[in-house]
Amino acid sequence: MRNVYVAADNIFSPLGSTTAENYAQVCKGQSGIRLHNDPAFSPGPFHAAMFAPGQLNMTAFTRFEQMLIRSVQQVLDQTNIDINDGRTAFIVSTTKGNIELMEEQEHPVMAAMELSHTARKVATHFGYTADPIVVSNACISGLLAILTARRLILSGRYDQAIVTGADVLTKFVLSGFQSFQAVSPEPCRPFDAERKGVTLGEGAATVLLTTRDVGIRVGAGAVTNDANHISGPSRTGAELSYAMTQALKGTGLTTSDMGFVSAHGTATSYNDEMESKALHLAGLLDTPVNSLKGYYGHTLGAAGLIEAIIGMQALQQDTLIPTLGFETLGVSQPVLVNNQITYKPMQHFLKTVSGFGGCNAAMVFSK
Repeated sequence: MRNVYVAADNIFSPLGSTTAENYAQVCKGQSGIRLHNDPAFSPGPFHAAMFAPGQLNMTAFTRFEQMLIRSVQQVLDQTNIDINDGRTAFIVSTTKGNIELMEEQEHPVMAAMELSHTARKVATHFGYTADPIVVSNACISGLLAILTARRLILSGRYDQAIVTGADVLTKFVLSGFQSFQAVSPEPCRPFDAERKGVTLGEGAATVLLTTRDVGIRVGAGAVTNDANHISGPSRTGAELSYAMTQALKGTGLTTSDMGFVSAHGTATSYNDEMESKALHLAGLLDTPVNSLKGYYGHTLGAAGLIEAIIGMQALQQDTLIPTLGFETLGVSQPVLVNNQITYKPMQHFLKTVSGFGGCNAAMVFSK
């Protein structure tokens, strides 16, 4: 069976416009989260990781589309692929897409808000003539898009795939999380006893997957659904645990092979508790765990991509990234939450994500 590898990648976020810039900032403990006081987003102050005004200024495209274009262009600049060879997939992941149009236009054209329309507009910008693929499954979308691309390549349908994802922070998105009383009044603190909720963020990321042995190998992945609640995760963690064990089994590895787990870690009381139980059930309590939400906030449909890329960089550098904001364990299971930068030889890591509607996904990445 063929293997799938990451030939090029990019993160475009408030921490930087390249993967190297982002990884360097993360290793320095820098966060993109800031306190904002903008009535266009919220009647009161809020913490979030947002792009600076003027950083996105291509007038022919929305902020969401510009983020995708900036990230994809960075990846294409690293390669010389022919995206119209009939063997290249173009996959876009997002949860809200052009939802910003609802706020910017009194009568938005609904067709412009359709995810398929947006994906086609972005793909066409790069001269891609086939129909792009849209993956939109709550907050597992970014990782699910990588998993989808891997399966399509292994099926023989494609030889390579451009996988890109983004989400923007808008009043609509922020108010939705505020209505759950889930937004933290301070920068989020994943797995911490004093955590007060999620911090939102915006960003984009892109990977080029190929069958050529050129970089990090993308292992097996799995998707499950706990069918517990429209917004509340499983109370047992069994379904996320099953996704983890299936990803390991599909890659032919065991828990002892994992250098670390890059968790979803939203810093809400229910999510972090569920993840701790899932890690226990999967036999991963002896494996270091981190969450990157303290650096990027929760970037929704881009989270799985951004965090997987940072994980790949950390794996290549034999580095365990700290969980920013974590001090004292606040979940029922003794999870080894990493809170300081550490170096150790590693060959593999496991990325997990969860989302509204009870969806979960896990995937293995290897040197």
